Amino acid sequence: MDEVEVVVAHSERATLRVGDVFLKVDADQARIDVEVEAMALAPVPTPEVLWRKPPVLAIAAVPGTALGRLGEPSTASPAAWATTGAAIRKLHDAPLPTRPGRAGRGLDELAAELDGECEWLVTNGVLPADLVTRNRQVAEAALRPWTPVFTHGDLQITHVFVDGDEVTGIIDWSEAGQGDALFDLATLTLGHEEHLGDVVAGYGTDVDLDVVRAWWSLRSLLAVRWLVEHGFDPFARGCEVDVLRSRL
Repeated sequence: MDEVEVVVAHSERATLRVGDVFLKVDADQARIDVEVEAMALAPVPTPEVLWRKPPVLAIAAVPGTALGRLGEPSTASPAAWATTGAAIRKLHDAPLPTRPGRAGRGLDELAAELDGECEWLVTNGVLPADLVTRNRQVAEAALRPWTPVFTHGDLQITHVFVDGDEVTGIIDWSEAGQGDALFDLATLTLGHEEHLGDVVAGYGTDVDLDVVRAWWSLRSLLAVRWLVEHGFDPFARGCEVDVLRSRL
């Protein structure tokens, strides 16, 4: 009998692996709706949906290995990172989905959330005020008008699978929808700045690197409290707090 592996689990959702099947249990069925719809529309390799019985979605494992992990050096080749950039460009060039995604939040909403999180980080002594202030300044560059594209919305490197230099699958589409293209590029390269050039080379168009770096700061500032409250460690080597420190 295959063992049950807990891939991720917190109060909002859990993902279990049994052999070559992933079982996703989500308290919010809207996220599962988004995921199924996005995988059907995305012009890039995605997992096969095996069955769905709320609150569970069963999908097949994709071949290959993850592009990397936050906090660890990536063993993937520069060509694999470039191929990933090309796949993201193909997604961003696809027809827009009907709904906004995580990468499509309004500027006023983002600015208000950013102000609140920065205040919480300083007031509670989680991070030094100068570190928060500097990254808040850097993050400003991300708060600008953008043209919506089809975004993944949670394009962490653990969600991209490669075999050699080829992308074999992109998983976890529950945050997909219309959004800012540079949010996806920043999420992919968070903590792996050394591969940004490879990704941009594969993406094949001009990318405002200052905005990508701004998203690194903004995303990290917004993530620290959530990670702490859900049992993750943003202070681990190479993770969100180190990303913020790299801006000093």
